[in-house]
Amino acid sequence: MNIKQRCAWCEGDALYEKYHDEAWGVPVYDDAKLFEFLILETFQAGLSWITILRKRENFRKAFDDFNYKKIAQYKQDKIDQLLQDAGIIRNKLKINATVTNAQAFIKIQKQFGSFSNYIWGFVDGKPIKNNFKTLNEVPANTALSDTISKDLKKHGFKFVGTTVVYAHMQATGMVNNHVTSCFRYDEV
Repeated sequence: MNIKQRCAWCEGDALYEKYHDEAWGVPVYDDAKLFEFLILETFQAGLSWITILRKRENFRKAFDDFNYKKIAQYKQDKIDQLLQDAGIIRNKLKINATVTNAQAFIKIQKQFGSFSNYIWGFVDGKPIKNNFKTLNEVPANTALSDTISKDLKKHGFKFVGTTVVYAHMQATGMVNNHVTSCFRYDEV
């Protein structure tokens, strides 16, 4: 029996393995998907990704299928409703940041034609393929994630520190951080 070699961080949890095998590190150019990942990454700040992954469908339902146009229009009653939703992370600052980020996201789209054009412009539209042999070599952030974080903040985004930005870059395939022994390394 041929056992797939994976990045060690996902091993032992079926949901984590499925996410790793099918989504993590695959280049995402679709604005709606990029927004979804950005929101999930901001909620992940200070928590584990598996916590967010397990609540992903709850987030999808609570936040109108991650529709940034709707989220940008949220009023206080909707925010109060979200603060009562046990299916998501009920952090007032992060919920408010989601509304602010949806508004900033729309402004970026107007300025650059799409959020994808903007974010992928930092890597000339092509993923950076790293050559990490072990998980220990993978950084939590880089000079590039520092730059993107600062620029996002300049555009009005919240909860987009360099570690959140680097996690977003990894999740959306801007960087390929599968370890070289992982079966997905050459696939993505």
